[in-house]
Amino acid sequence: MSSESPSELKFDIGHVLFIDIVGYSKQLIAEQSDQMQTLREIVRGTEQFKKADAEGKLLRLPTGDGGALVFRNSLEAPVLCALEISKALKSHPELKVRMGIHSGPVNEITDLNEQANIAGVGINMAQRVMDCGDAGHILLSKRVADDLEQYPQWRSHLSDLGECEVKHGTRVSIVNLYTEDAGNRAAPQKFRTVEARPIRTGTVPAARHRTKGKRFVAASAIVIALIVVAAFWFLSRQRGGPHSSVSTTPSTSIAAQIPEKSIAVLPFDNLSRDPDNAYFAEGIQDEILTRLAKIAALKVISRSSTQKYKSSPDNLREVGQQLGVANLLEGSVQKIANAVHINVQLIRVATDDHLWAESYNRKLDDVFGVEGEVAAAIAEQLKAKLTGAEEQAVTEKPTQNAAAYDAYLRGVAIERNAYNTPAFEQAMLAYNRAVELDPKFALAWARIAVLRSFLFFNGLDLKTNSGAAVKDDVDKLLALAPDAGESWVAQGAYRYRVLRDFKGAVEAYEKARQKLPNNSFLLQNLAFVLRRLGRWEDAERTFKQAVEVDPRDVSLLTSIGSQFYTYLRRFDDALVIFDQALEISPDSGATHVGKAAVLQDVGRIVEARQELARVSSAEVLDDLALGVSIRQCMYERQFDAAAALMQRRLGALSAVEVPDSLVCSGVVYGGLCEDWSGRREEARPAFLRVIQWIKPTPETVVPPDGEGRPSILALAYAGLGDKNAALQQAARAVAEYDNDAVTEPAAETVLAQIQAKFGDVESAIAAIPHLLKVPAGINVADLRFNPLWDPLRKDPRFEKLCQGKQQ
Repeated sequence: MSSESPSELKFDIGHVLFIDIVGYSKQLIAEQSDQMQTLREIVRGTEQFKKADAEGKLLRLPTGDGGALVFRNSLEAPVLCALEISKALKSHPELKVRMGIHSGPVNEITDLNEQANIAGVGINMAQRVMDCGDAGHILLSKRVADDLEQYPQWRSHLSDLGECEVKHGTRVSIVNLYTEDAGNRAAPQKFRTVEARPIRTGTVPAARHRTKGKRFVAASAIVIALIVVAAFWFLSRQRGGPHSSVSTTPSTSIAAQIPEKSIAVLPFDNLSRDPDNAYFAEGIQDEILTRLAKIAALKVISRSSTQKYKSSPDNLREVGQQLGVANLLEGSVQKIANAVHINVQLIRVATDDHLWAESYNRKLDDVFGVEGEVAAAIAEQLKAKLTGAEEQAVTEKPTQNAAAYDAYLRGVAIERNAYNTPAFEQAMLAYNRAVELDPKFALAWARIAVLRSFLFFNGLDLKTNSGAAVKDDVDKLLALAPDAGESWVAQGAYRYRVLRDFKGAVEAYEKARQKLPNNSFLLQNLAFVLRRLGRWEDAERTFKQAVEVDPRDVSLLTSIGSQFYTYLRRFDDALVIFDQALEISPDSGATHVGKAAVLQDVGRIVEARQELARVSSAEVLDDLALGVSIRQCMYERQFDAAAALMQRRLGALSAVEVPDSLVCSGVVYGGLCEDWSGRREEARPAFLRVIQWIKPTPETVVPPDGEGRPSILALAYAGLGDKNAALQQAARAVAEYDNDAVTEPAAETVLAQIQAKFGDVESAIAAIPHLLKVPAGINVADLRFNPLWDPLRKDPRFEKLCQGKQQ
């Protein structure tokens, strides 16, 4: 093949020898290297290897602890090679090796540089056969053994071991190969397995026989059935009421209530030689899931709840129960140059039955429709009827430009895998590249609009991410796809985050919901907006719906705990949901920080300190952790420690960086702690820096936003001792947030604290009873511990409020 010819997919039958070093992962790196080098020398020294390699009839697939050899010259070649290897291993007792042999389909993908990569049923079936053995075994699939029995010289060396159960309940008929001179292992009377368990032949339930067609009387039918099972294995290689708390773990008692038409798409295996192609597998998985989520008749679990699972988990029923689904989709993607090979299989969780499987071989410029084809086929298998609009939305191709699609998938992978500003900026670059290549790529415009609205909302690089820029992105999107669900999501984000038109945002999100019924992001943001309208019960109901399709999204759970239950002072519910999140991700620093904040809210200061102690020193400087850690120091009157945290965070910022609102507030409170420590002059630079960030010129307008920057600015003025500027800015913030049930109480709290600081005791005390009652107001614990209330402590009215119970 010339270097200018296109990449191609080759399909053939290969005779596969799979080799594995037992206990490899438990060895030191140096030992691993030595053993791999020894094994390579042994394998390359065999006559069968040298002969097949010289004839051009050998393919190699290295793995971390062994590899696969694919012979195309004869069925006996891998068997003879295995015996040669076994003889050589007599001189290396430290090298524990097991081998498995199977004949079956092999895909060879050859790229533009004549580099071959291989995969296929034959490869994966050989590995499963090998997995059934221990060190010293040479195991054969029944198909290979049946063929070898045609040669008299092999008959006395074959021992039928019956069936071995491997993943998903699949059973593989295994035969042991043993010759005395080779020194390999004769199977013991009771067959041992490593990654499988032995079972007696004939124990497969009748329903499983009918479903998978694995046992027939005729020998030819056995071979056919094994090929079917092998195909499945190749594919499997391929990720209440208003006052009831959210539950995220379906119990056994409600397992029967899991909808039959429910599905989770597990992470797809990246089978490409280049690990940098992982983004492509992630993108294909995400697009399949996105299309499934548009089908109202299905319950589809969001990616954030599935991404931490293995591509092909062994405990399918447990995974299905944790996610609350009856079906799982597994898959793999192999991309080499311009060729793409995609495998998918649909599995019924309760029975491990494979309901459907398909393989797609496409050129890169013809891969756009695969996601829609997969989604439509799954809907058919699950008997989910599609409306005409759903069918069109599920099957339409987003673009015809291969490079634009590749850039888009890169952006999706970046955005999904990291929740931080640098990642979002990198994702934005990828999406911008996609629309440069295809200006009519609506899905890419939708990602740009939503992501830019988020950056605007958090005050990040407002020159680039201005409100006008978000509007321009949305306008371009509406011109291309005015009725698409993604367009309505972008409109909702613009109305919510930029215009602060909460009613308009709800209308847009509700329209999007009609087209994207399983979209967790949409449901979360709809719930966030409903809070701001004071529709707390509607918000809770919507949060619960988000959890139904995203039950293991730690970020969602912590948001509900910290930005919903605590606002309603339902602290027990908040702690329950944080504990649920920690069960899912026990090492999540952000979750420990959030739980510490709830403990602070209820005055359990010692426990809050213990929770923060579980957060690494590096994580303490994260935006949320900084604020909660400084509040802990404030409550404990550890002002020097708070000031030190603030200075560390300032030191981590670049000279030109404008941080988000959480950092701004942390710096202000750190400056106040410095002031309370008697270092008033040392505190001034912190306040001045925050003012410069938020209001760089006297003419700069500081509009209301979702993060309370106007109130942070007022506190910075107060820190400088500028009474008039502080009170005016605080009062302005209260007026500007009069339609925001979440931020208005926070603005009123800051105004009362500033009034207290500058001696207006009457106004400050008058505001407190209301703030103790209204959602998102203040808590009794804050009155007791927060130094900002110190000017009121000698007033008996304030002392009485501090002694009261939280309402």
